[in-house]
Amino acid sequence: MSSARPSVGRSALSGSLILLAVFLAAWQWLPGIAGIPAFIIPPVSDVAVEAGRMLRVEHLVAHTGVTLAEVVIGFVLGSLLGMLVGYGLGVSPTAEVLLSPYILAMQIAPKVAFAPLFVMWFGYTIYPKILVAVLIVFFPVMINVLGAMHTLDRDMVSLVRSFSATRLQLFWKLEFPASMPPLFSGLRIASTLAVIGVVVGEMVGGNTGLGYLLVFGEGQANTAMVFVTIIMLTLIGILAYGAVILGERAVLHYLPGRSLERA
Repeated sequence: MSSARPSVGRSALSGSLILLAVFLAAWQWLPGIAGIPAFIIPPVSDVAVEAGRMLRVEHLVAHTGVTLAEVVIGFVLGSLLGMLVGYGLGVSPTAEVLLSPYILAMQIAPKVAFAPLFVMWFGYTIYPKILVAVLIVFFPVMINVLGAMHTLDRDMVSLVRSFSATRLQLFWKLEFPASMPPLFSGLRIASTLAVIGVVVGEMVGGNTGLGYLLVFGEGQANTAMVFVTIIMLTLIGILAYGAVILGERAVLHYLPGRSLERA
């Protein structure tokens, strides 16, 4: 079975590369064949040329680094806050009853609508971008953790308590390990949402980052520049998601599905 899995992996990789080549070829020639102007959908060669120009003139690497740093910080802070609140509400039903209406109200309110407010509070700094990312990341992590605490096997809880376990022991020995799979599911979602939060903050107010380049390219009607920026944002999202996957495989290696993935 272990020898078959690398073969399947190589076949999947080859198939993905073929699909990528077909997509790039279609992007290069189909718009021209269909009579679509380059200012609407530029061919991939124009996007590559624009990427080279942005590397030299627009400091693309520096802007990408700023966005990446904001995504990482926002993701880490939002995830930690979501875990803290999720576990806290799961452990204390009273706190959940008291705070749930307010948390629900914040969830219903569009998080991106807070971006202008944060800009007015903190100015054109990195803090508004990070705060928007924290808000967006917080909820999927918190909801997944709280859901895991609610769906815990009551028989297992009774069994642990029958051994005179303290509340802290119950949490560390049962509740926390049982919540790991749902937690990482929330982190997967949050890793991509962090990119959205940061970009929204950069688009609303800022002079650095890929969100700024996105607005700058749109203002110049430079479609190729917008495509380059979107590609870079996608790569950051892929990196963030891949980092969560690696962490999940390292932490949850004992689960059958994760063991097979590592084989």
